[in-house]
Amino acid sequence: MEPKERIEALTALLKDAGYRYYVLDDPTMPDFEYDRLLRELEELEEAHPELALADSPTKRVGGEALSQFEKVVHPVPLMSLRDVFSMEELNEFLEKVRSDMGEVSFSVEPKIDGLSVALEYENGVFVRGATRGDGSVGEDVTENLKTIQSIPMTLSNAPSRLIVRGEVFMPKKRFEKLNAQREENGEPLFANPRNAAAGSLRQLDPKVAAKRGLDIYIFNVQLAEGVAFSSHSASLDFLRDLKFKVIPHKLLSSPEDIDREVASINENREKLICDIDGAVIKVESFSQREALGDTAKFPRWAVAYKYPPEIKPTVVEDIVVQVGRTGVLTPKAVVKPVRLAGTTVTNATLHNQDFITQRDIRVGDTVLIRKAGEIIPEILEVDLSKRPKETVPYHLPETCPVCGAKVEQDEDGAFLRCTGAECPAQLSRNIAHFVSRDAMDIDGLGTAIVEALIGRGLIKSPADIYYLTLEDVGSLWKSGTTAAKKLLAAIEASKSQDVSRLIFALGIRQVGAKTGKSLASYFGSLDALMEASVEELTQVPDIGEVTAESIHNWFCQSQSRHMVERLRQAGVNFQSTRVLTDDRFAGKTFVLTGALSKFTREAATEKIELLGGKASGSVSKKTSFVVVGENAGSKERKARELGIPILTEDEFLEMIK
Repeated sequence: MEPKERIEALTALLKDAGYRYYVLDDPTMPDFEYDRLLRELEELEEAHPELALADSPTKRVGGEALSQFEKVVHPVPLMSLRDVFSMEELNEFLEKVRSDMGEVSFSVEPKIDGLSVALEYENGVFVRGATRGDGSVGEDVTENLKTIQSIPMTLSNAPSRLIVRGEVFMPKKRFEKLNAQREENGEPLFANPRNAAAGSLRQLDPKVAAKRGLDIYIFNVQLAEGVAFSSHSASLDFLRDLKFKVIPHKLLSSPEDIDREVASINENREKLICDIDGAVIKVESFSQREALGDTAKFPRWAVAYKYPPEIKPTVVEDIVVQVGRTGVLTPKAVVKPVRLAGTTVTNATLHNQDFITQRDIRVGDTVLIRKAGEIIPEILEVDLSKRPKETVPYHLPETCPVCGAKVEQDEDGAFLRCTGAECPAQLSRNIAHFVSRDAMDIDGLGTAIVEALIGRGLIKSPADIYYLTLEDVGSLWKSGTTAAKKLLAAIEASKSQDVSRLIFALGIRQVGAKTGKSLASYFGSLDALMEASVEELTQVPDIGEVTAESIHNWFCQSQSRHMVERLRQAGVNFQSTRVLTDDRFAGKTFVLTGALSKFTREAATEKIELLGGKASGSVSKKTSFVVVGENAGSKERKARELGIPILTEDEFLEMIK
């Protein structure tokens, strides 16, 4: 099959599989098969970029980062709904509509707790997506919306112009996974799925949004040129035929049935894939909607019933401290089991010492607890009238409960972090960082292999990597010892890496890859760096007092010294080869883009830095030169718009001679 035909066939096949998986929730293709075909399509498009289709599944991973969001005026305003908070208020609305209209059918649907957006299509092609904003003006988040797999990029048999409205949300499982990752990494947790969805959709870098796994339910036609609908259900059927993921709804007439459905949605909310905060009740007939009209703020033909938060008392039986993969100490309250929002809660996060102190939470206290955003159990307050006399204020430990190393406060003072270089709780992450591409660059030590080695007790510190034998790793692969020998060769080769990589690999806080290079160039060896005082460290360009203290304190730790000595005994290079050739590029910033044929990006970046310059990944007014290869794309276009000098590979090579 010719490349063009294969690309078209794969695109169609993968689009259909994605629709069935993300929209219909009825997967017909195993994940591994989808991934295999997607890789094949990526390789074909890379070899034949001119044949790639505009709606290719490979384009849904995020484009270039933006500097800001442009404003979008909504052709049809995105109105909000009047909230009601009791069945009495809801029934008053129903009776008012019935008295004005006579016989009326209502659509009842869950109120998704997310971020409202408008999607605009021209001739069946998705051209723009914007947040609701104030209803009249929103923000252009098109690139981020493109990463949502359930939004079709092209439509068949669509009106020449179509605008639909939907609610972007983060599925509960994705939210729980995201917060678990953030907790392991010592990052602040999102309070609820809505905050996570809003924060993800407003990322300036679409690649970040693509990793968050956002989804959407479409619930309204804002504009459809040349198409008329008699009812809400007819418009939703129209959207469903266009392969949108449409909000589930029921048509009901009697107040009793509507009340029961509103209650049923609340009772079954745990079964939904996303968080909700109420139910929406809308008049079904469009002619009746028109007759009822709107107020200055809300339509008279719809309301949103808001569910009250469920709050219950329980008792704090213990406070335990977990150490995350980044060393952050996270306290959790173990509480007497209590039923909340359909699940049994046995613990609640206490975030940090400030949170505990502000609420004066103690073991033995009776507390009021709820699920924040119906997901995360949180303690609202302490019932002081029920506090036992023997309770005492709680304080986080001064040493790590896992390894005994000293703990220190984060830069912002919110968290405590273990400083142990060989802390078992951080081992998996520390090793992943140690072997990463910008660090020691040990190919073959993937997550599964690392976890297997840790599980067998073969590595308890990054330094132990250099003491592995063929006998240790040979059984990790079913194919025999070939892969094991390849891994050991990669480990051996990494010993000769420049010490700048080792400095970065050690995982010292505030020390990134660039700082590692600066330190290596300035001190020349790891031994000299180890003995440097805080004052000496601050003499290095771009090293401030906070970073200097972090480096100095790290090398003072007994676990750090032990690991460094083990690395020395293994024969890992402690010397620097990073000597500035000259400073001809001092103050200059380069951007490399496109397919480079005469050198790798890494080699070019290294040379730029050794000549005193900096390499950046994005083009801005501060960029000095843009070096372009084949198919340079948007970065070259932006450079031309800003009037930034553009260099061919040959011109760049001439500059570095």
